[in-house]
Amino acid sequence: MNQLLRTNGKINAFLKRAGRTPFVISLFSILCFLFEFGFEHDSDVIDVLRKIYILSIFAGSISIIVRYFFRNNRPRLKSIPADILLLIFLVLIVHQNVEADPLHKMKIFTQFFWIYIAIFLVFFREFSAIRVEFKRAVFNPAQLFILSFLLIIIAGTFLLLLPKASVAKISLIDALFTSTSAVCVTGLTVVDTGSYFTGFGQIIIAILIQAGGLGIMTFASYFSYFFRGGSSYENQLILKDLTNAEKISEVFTVLKKIILITFFIEGIGAILIYNAVDSELIPSLADRLFFSAFHAVSGFCNAGFSNLPDSFYEDAYRLNYPLHLIVAFLFILGGLGFPIVFNLIRLLKARLKSFFLLLLSRKKQIHSPLLININTRLVLITSLILSITGTIAFFILEYNNTLSDHGFSGKVITSFFASVTTRTAGFNSVDTSALTLPTMLIVIFLMWVGASPASTGGGIKTSTIAVALLNIVSIARGNLRLEVYGREIPGVSVNRAFAIIVLSMVVIAFSIGCLTVFETGKGFLQICFECVSAFSTVGLSTGITADLTSAGKLVLIFTMFTGRVSMLTILIAFFKKVSSGNYRYPTESILIN
Repeated sequence: MNQLLRTNGKINAFLKRAGRTPFVISLFSILCFLFEFGFEHDSDVIDVLRKIYILSIFAGSISIIVRYFFRNNRPRLKSIPADILLLIFLVLIVHQNVEADPLHKMKIFTQFFWIYIAIFLVFFREFSAIRVEFKRAVFNPAQLFILSFLLIIIAGTFLLLLPKASVAKISLIDALFTSTSAVCVTGLTVVDTGSYFTGFGQIIIAILIQAGGLGIMTFASYFSYFFRGGSSYENQLILKDLTNAEKISEVFTVLKKIILITFFIEGIGAILIYNAVDSELIPSLADRLFFSAFHAVSGFCNAGFSNLPDSFYEDAYRLNYPLHLIVAFLFILGGLGFPIVFNLIRLLKARLKSFFLLLLSRKKQIHSPLLININTRLVLITSLILSITGTIAFFILEYNNTLSDHGFSGKVITSFFASVTTRTAGFNSVDTSALTLPTMLIVIFLMWVGASPASTGGGIKTSTIAVALLNIVSIARGNLRLEVYGREIPGVSVNRAFAIIVLSMVVIAFSIGCLTVFETGKGFLQICFECVSAFSTVGLSTGITADLTSAGKLVLIFTMFTGRVSMLTILIAFFKKVSSGNYRYPTESILIN
């Protein structure tokens, strides 16, 4: 009996190791892909790499089939159609690349383009099938969140250091700065993205922006669940914290919606940008497609990266108002936050349903329950107030300054674009360094507030400033509770808002203090502007970022990272959680003010 158990144990151990082989091969093929595009090679090396790619695709095809014969690793039923389509695609590529007859009529998948797609699909499929359990004894959600961003930044740094990623050799500190800015969706740059990085380097930056905007955990967790067949209760608890889902059962539904909505909006945005760009400016179809996709991803993720030297302040794009509006609505949608978007979609579906029921029943009114929650109301109202007041202020203060070259409608559109882009988007259609002092102060405030919670943007967030201001009004009126729209906002939310505001000021003040020491030749207002822009992951600059010393760049790297993950999250990650217990100490008032 013991011998049988030992034999079964050895068999299971062997199968477990063998099951990882396709993933190891696919990972090796991805490294070969980076080796191919990152360095110069002769034709013999390319031929060897091609054979490795075909081997990886073949191993991936076998793995998909074999996995269904083992109960422990068997995928879910709903993944069968996706696996069948993927398997057909992989088999066609393998067949057409090993077929001896060079005159085969169906050889359309022999181009490297299809092979590259195939190896990434295989890697993605194998990565999704790996069982990774997150132990709370090792990592709590905050630590996992911070670690994921650190790993992406480090990986992005090494990718940008590859010789073929940039036109000239890039320093380690500049690669780290660019990677951090992309992952933290900031947009501050120390080198010109369009001219300094090659097409391969710009693709790396776009991938880093997408990964940072949505969070690597969103991709890995959902697709791992989809192909593997489920997730542990412990993993769902962690993902519940990371995705802001109200119920544990909704975690993977929320993740799926986030990914689908993101790709859908970015796809629509890319199509609209493509139509808004003059073909004479970018004659090449491939370049125009990449320009559209790059700016759609950068816009929705509130990254502010552009492969134009001066963003939309370029002479050829400065008066392209349709392009400005398209990009503006992309980063507005990205900055609202996914919970708000979900709530608005649910409201729209309910309104359409009520409308059609009204037509069918011919009744005067059909009662529908309240679908907009307090969070959505606060975010929408605060965002609307900030956008309108920012537009009016920019229009008045810059009318005869940076807006002097625009007509009346152009001044309105440019003022609107400038107002909403300051709240973490980072694209500029005016010369930021030429703004008047009052405008600079307003921009700094808007940058500090930033976007909304659970969005691709940064800042202290709109709901934070709304709760803080409402609490001030409530205290002034002598109300011991914070009540809004017939609902009471819990004290923990008020305390959290207070903590976020104070910690943001501490981090910004620390960054400003460090830069004033390291950058003695820079103006104080310029330093303040750069630090707030870095902390709020905005990316607007007065033009001093590229001239910073290595120490100054490291300060902004720290500021960007802290602003993206939140100083409160960092503190939560490293402070031991204390249970409140079933007791209360006697209260005693403290003199304040």
